Amino acid sequence: MSVSIYKEYFNPSNPNENIPLRDPILCKQNPPELTIALKSSDTYVLVVMVYGINVTSEFSIFAFGPGTVAFKNISYPPVIRKPYSSATQVNYSSELTTNSQTYSRDCQKSNYYYETIQMHVVETGYYALSSSSKVNTFGDIYKDDFNPMNRFENLLKHDLICNFEDFHFAAYLHTGTTYILVVTTRYPNMTGNFSILASGPYNITLDPHTQVLTSCFVGQKCQFYKKSIGVTLDDILRDEIRPNMTMADQTILLKINAASTMTMFVGGFINSLCSLLTFQNKDLRQVGCGIYLLASSITSFLTISMFTVKFWFVVLTQMDLSIRLSVVRGGCVSIEPLLKLCLYLDAWLNACIATERAILVFKGIKFDKQKSQRIARWIILILPFCIMSSIIHEPIHRELHEVNTETNKVDINRYCLTRYSPSIQQYNTIILFFHLVAPCIVNLCSALFIIFGSAQQRSTAQTRRTLREHICDQFNEHKQLLISPIILLILSLPRLIMSMLSECVNPSNHRLLFIFGYFISFTPSMLIFIVFVLPSELYRKRFQETFRRR
Repeated sequence: MSVSIYKEYFNPSNPNENIPLRDPILCKQNPPELTIALKSSDTYVLVVMVYGINVTSEFSIFAFGPGTVAFKNISYPPVIRKPYSSATQVNYSSELTTNSQTYSRDCQKSNYYYETIQMHVVETGYYALSSSSKVNTFGDIYKDDFNPMNRFENLLKHDLICNFEDFHFAAYLHTGTTYILVVTTRYPNMTGNFSILASGPYNITLDPHTQVLTSCFVGQKCQFYKKSIGVTLDDILRDEIRPNMTMADQTILLKINAASTMTMFVGGFINSLCSLLTFQNKDLRQVGCGIYLLASSITSFLTISMFTVKFWFVVLTQMDLSIRLSVVRGGCVSIEPLLKLCLYLDAWLNACIATERAILVFKGIKFDKQKSQRIARWIILILPFCIMSSIIHEPIHRELHEVNTETNKVDINRYCLTRYSPSIQQYNTIILFFHLVAPCIVNLCSALFIIFGSAQQRSTAQTRRTLREHICDQFNEHKQLLISPIILLILSLPRLIMSMLSECVNPSNHRLLFIFGYFISFTPSMLIFIVFVLPSELYRKRFQETFRRR
């Protein structure tokens, strides 16, 4: 028996003229049930039809609700319609096996085997779908795509249970639209053969559909959370860490990452210590450049330290699930923003060094050292607040979510996620580009200005040589100023690319590549001494003198 409800009127000659408020409910053997919200000021037409051709039957209607429902029989003249041709009926047969994909249909158990079938219609209209099997199949129709992590996303037609029969329903399908029919069972862990009969006024095609599972969500069953754009260290290591096991029982890859992290920490400490020994000399801090380099020596060590803290926080909180929730939540909210603060501050200090050198070339003998010192101190004081204000949205939108595991209700999985609205996500992308790319551009432009500016000044004083010859000389003399920002930009690109990747990218498919890209993006914080001290004869001499005195 089929039940439909229309608003205002029903035209039996053209049922598609007025779309029903709810798609018809078809129950082959048992009476259907319909729940719908109705307004007292409107008129509704309830259409009851038997399942099959030339079949009659008695029926009763029971209505329940907050008010009284009045029924009035409406007689329509008989309508003679040409029966559907054989081309309007399509049979599809398949089988659910233990190799079929599974999902959680009822948010309680996730082992429901299912198959996805793609449907296309050549003309818009009502189409009936019925299943026949021995395993009591259950069906849903989705528009465009089916997401097994969120079975309500894109849901178009839901199978209404008719006392646990195979599904039978009708749906109004539009031409040019892709529909996905999901066939599963009413009980978990059931397998078996099934067949589907699709009929309607026009041709309909049913084709097997390969479901492409994505990593847009994390979680289990109906405890899922949509990831934000970008790949983080949490995403890279999440499936690599074995919970409730010691470091000795972890994978070789995780042990190598731990050793690499500590190696980078030691290298960063030595780099910062050597730089501090160099720039603690007051003679080198008579101009702003020396002050910037001293501050950069400190921030580079803070960056590599926060990187180490981030790595061990992710590892330990996944290894030891007994760590207090408040500790995990505090680290989730604070560590990543602090790491970005140190990373961006280090990059902008390098840009300030390049800008100071360019101003020195431009001013020449008119360069004011006292003013340069004052400006440098103010910038170092203000810059952290400016950077933090630009990324303040991160700790606000970072959340910790807990999901119970299916095997043990006591064990939990913890997910540290950033969830942005579209406008905040757009702002975050702009800020990311600005802090990672802008300092490199400033470095590059300053280096070009130093080369061409110095060449112009020398060509004015030494007229016997051409400007082009002076440019070549200056390029050979200051080529490290061009090479350094280019190297820093290349090293920053992996982090920029990973931050822009789709939320549906699964890092486990190329874990080594993601780990290498993430780790290498922090190597600029280990190169302050190599980039700025070793190429300079003055800085190198001061370092040697200080080191001998120690």
